[in-house]
Amino acid sequence: MIVLVKATVLTVGLKDKNKALKQLPIRVVNRRTGLEASGSLKNEKFDSIISNWELPDMRDGLFLKGLRRIKPDIPTIAVVKAGDTQQEISARSCGVSAVLTSDTTDEVFRQTVAEILGLGSADSIKEISAVADEIAER
Repeated sequence: MIVLVKATVLTVGLKDKNKALKQLPIRVVNRRTGLEASGSLKNEKFDSIISNWELPDMRDGLFLKGLRRIKPDIPTIAVVKAGDTQQEISARSCGVSAVLTSDTTDEVFRQTVAEILGLGSADSIKEISAVADEIAER
């Protein structure tokens, strides 16, 4: 598939949700921990950050809270535990661009990322991906 990359996104602590981003015209850099992500932020420029609220090495949204203080203009998406209203309230209070729950469908996840990055609708991105796949097969 031929895709023009329109943004570079850092994902932190996401596992299965990274698969949902494959249809978007973005470059995804995956990191497991807040410490690894912090190191990447020093060395690379990212257009957006998507992070679990709870990370193995940074509890209670510490990574995203720190990120919002240091880089308040970068679009961020917090992924909170489904049904945990305290995490959701805390994430919204720190000023993230969007809050999604861990049980959010891949389609909603993809659409939210596309909207935050200004990439257009997920449907138009799917159409572009399908055309690119057809061209690549020829």
